This record gives sequence, structure tokens and C-alpha cells, in this order.
Amino acid sequence: MLLKLRRKPLTIATEDDRPKNRKSPERRCVATGESLEPQKGLRFVLSPDGELAPDFTGKLPGRGAWVTASRQALEMALKKGGFARSLKAGPKVPSDLVDRVEAGLTKSALSALGLARRTGDAVVGFEKVRTMLRENGADVLVNAADGGVDGRRKLANLASEITVVELFDEAALAAALGREGPTVHVALKSGAGAQRFLREARRLEGFQNPTD
Repeated sequence: MLLKLRRKPLTIATEDDRPKNRKSPERRCVATGESLEPQKGLRFVLSPDGELAPDFTGKLPGRGAWVTASRQALEMALKKGGFARSLKAGPKVPSDLVDRVEAGLTKSALSALGLARRTGDAVVGFEKVRTMLRENGADVLVNAADGGVDGRRKLANLASEITVVELFDEAALAAALGREGPTVHVALKSGAGAQRFLREARRLEGFQNPTD
């Protein structure tokens, strides 16, 4: 159902592109101890009953602990007690925490895609997507992982200079975009909506497919 994020050159903002007087805050991964930018990590807090809970927005109140957005890092932090040290308390850990995190990351990415559609930053359907790609107006191409191979290949060939995301099936895309029929191809135009979706998609892809 969930496959891959094909990484290609794109125009996502980097630290060097941001205003010099707006330094991005950094956190430290409780699994590896390495410095971590918030958009590349996951924040966890304690719920009122002391349960370890993911904070996908990074804005929930209370003391937070950060971990690299990967299954491996999360499992390492749980095994080594990284959350207990950072949160200054021994949290209750749900048995399905890893699955909850993956489901939450999936929801965040699809919500960002749906928002892009509602703000007019996304087009849906093979012909509309192909037109946007030919006019070089797209920043991201989203193909359903279970969509037809021929259509995916044709559009991917037109998207040689942008990121191609194939993390979701047709049903998930349709639900996110508020459509009843099959939804196989989506293109997001350059702008904040595409960048928001890419940040969430990359966290999800990194969680599902960690690299060494």
C-alpha cells in the first residue's frame, strides 16, 4: 500500500535560503544524541495520565522529547530509555506506539495534500497533471502506489526535475482529496502547499524506510 518517495532535485527551502536573522531551532535526538531540526524529527510529550504520546505538530504544551523520524530511532530510544531521561519521568509506553506514529505521520501527510487541494495548489487527474508538468508549473507529482504502471511511468518521465511521491494508494488519495472515484495522479504547484506536503511526506518515508 505504501511504497516510496522518489527523491529528485527540487526547490525546497534550505537553511542557506532562509533569512539570516531567523535561525531554525534545533533539538537533540534522544536516541542518537545528534542535533536535529524540528521538521526532520518527532516530538513526544506525556499525556495527563503519564502515557508517551506523539506530538505531530510540535506544539503541544509540556516538556517535550525529540527523536529522529525513523522507526529505528524510535525503537532505539524506547529500548535505551531515552524518553525517560529527557522527560524526567518514566512514561507509560503504549504497546502499539510505533503503529500509532506511522498512522499519525500518514494522516499528517494526507492532510497537507488535502489542504493543498482546497487552496487551489493541486490538480487531480491524468490530463490536468500532465498539462501542469508540461508547463513546468508543478513542484511535486503524487502517483497512487497501486495505480496503473503505464500512466505512472508517462507522468514520471515528464517529472524528471521534481519529486515524485508514491506513498499512498488510490483509496487514501481519494479520501484525502474528498473524491469518490479513483484518484491516481495529483500535481502540486510550486509554493508553500507543496513544501508543507513534502516535509510531511519525507518524515513518513523516513519512518518507513530508514537509510543506513
